[in-house]
Amino acid sequence: MKEQHLFYAPEIALTGTLPADESAHAVRVLRMRTGDSLWAMDGQGRFYDAEITEASPRACVVEVTGSRPERPTHRGSIRLAVAPTKNADRMEWLAEKVTETGIDALHFVLCRNSERKVLKDERINRIVISAAKQSHKATLPQVESLCPLMQFLKDEANRPGQKLIAHCLDMGEGDDAMASAAPHLADIIEADADTVVLIGPEGDFAPDEVAEALRLGWQAISLGPCRLRTETAALAAATLMAAGKRL
Repeated sequence: MKEQHLFYAPEIALTGTLPADESAHAVRVLRMRTGDSLWAMDGQGRFYDAEITEASPRACVVEVTGSRPERPTHRGSIRLAVAPTKNADRMEWLAEKVTETGIDALHFVLCRNSERKVLKDERINRIVISAAKQSHKATLPQVESLCPLMQFLKDEANRPGQKLIAHCLDMGEGDDAMASAAPHLADIIEADADTVVLIGPEGDFAPDEVAEALRLGWQAISLGPCRLRTETAALAAATLMAAGKRL
């Protein structure tokens, strides 16, 4: 059976054309011609069946022959907030994998111990699009630009849902709220809620960052007994959220 390629065309319903890069891929790389059928998605949750009417490598014109919504895979919403690693490749890998597993938003936060203070949004978005196409998804996760952690916590303060923070700090025996054993993420996921998990940098959060998150109502969680790399912890969190909210 011939492999079916999925194209990203956010304006296909309005313009009846593929974007320039997708047009070039269809016509020059895949050698598609007038009359060929193709499959596209708009990134907003809808698939389209179409037929090429003008095989232009700059603006491939199509006739939409049908459309359908993507079938939901989970309840509630799945959001991940993570401090980028020093190695940008690891964040690019993470963006690809969490897109494949299915999340609704990916936030990047700048913490005191962050070693990477700049992240290329355009490149991350290209990777997300590619991963969505590869895994046959019609919905792109929202990718948020790098934001200072304290600003992110402030922005989230009035947003409903579960707010969970994974950290490795021993906050001391004197504070019961901080010293109590954190529950495993898998045991506390609320299936129908908006759930966001916050993952710190390679040097972990600073104690006052954790304290501020807890003060604002975030709940400390565990991802298991092993110490994980930032990108591993983030992928584990996204996978556990998807499993806990699956339909």
